[in-house]
Amino acid sequence: MGMYRKILVAFDGSDSSLNALLQAFKLANDEKCWITVATVVPSYEGDLDLIAVKNVHQSVMHSGEDILAKAEELAKGEGASIKTELLEGPVYEKLVHLAEDENYSIIIMGSRGKTRIERALVGSVTARVIGHTTKDVLVVPEDTSIKWRNTVLATDGSKYCEDATTKAIEFAKSYGEELKILSVVDVPDEFYAEAPKVAEEMARKANALVNNVKKQAESCKVNASAHVGEGDAYKVITDFAKKENSDVIIMGSHGRTGLKKILMGSVTEKVIGHAPCPVLIAR
Repeated sequence: MGMYRKILVAFDGSDSSLNALLQAFKLANDEKCWITVATVVPSYEGDLDLIAVKNVHQSVMHSGEDILAKAEELAKGEGASIKTELLEGPVYEKLVHLAEDENYSIIIMGSRGKTRIERALVGSVTARVIGHTTKDVLVVPEDTSIKWRNTVLATDGSKYCEDATTKAIEFAKSYGEELKILSVVDVPDEFYAEAPKVAEEMARKANALVNNVKKQAESCKVNASAHVGEGDAYKVITDFAKKENSDVIIMGSHGRTGLKKILMGSVTEKVIGHAPCPVLIAR
């Protein structure tokens, strides 16, 4: 299909990042694109002239090298060709800067880490990467695989969802069997009691939104269905994906949040944390 030209995989040696790398091989094969695997180790700001500190620094760097050697071994076993990058410093900053500087199309990450160096890519790092990058991010949970046959597009009609809509339709057109378009009316129960007409109007707009996207998809010869849910947005989205046995959830982020802020607590991050399948955050 050729939507992605260069893939950047964040690899820390954990089971989750290992699965993300294996799935990246599949996507690269489908998209006919290049893969770079990056490992980030913590930097030391002290006096590197001290022998003990030098030894610690060398040990940390060797650990990163061992992790990349594991990635190269996996690539060889899969018949894939990769480039590796060993970076030092704050994990999310290094990944974001590498993706921007080298013009990668998408960042692929696991959703869990392990301990010490392997713990570098925890959920908060994923959130920071999503919050600061201008690139698509594909988050792959453990024990899941990348497929595009049964796709859920979660949309609220905002400008942040425009690219997600375009990419969901493109993926469904190239790989998929069906695109399920979902919008959520997320208002407290008391809102219905105090302002029922407003709640009804929100539901009406949500139905109009998903049906308009459905028409857009069908105009591209994509088999699509429109759905509206009510409740806590992240729970409705993830429960819907489980019920429909979905292969992937595609959604937009809500922009960048500042140099030192993250998307903690947002619908996007909660979906990632609870999703039964990979989640593509489209820019």
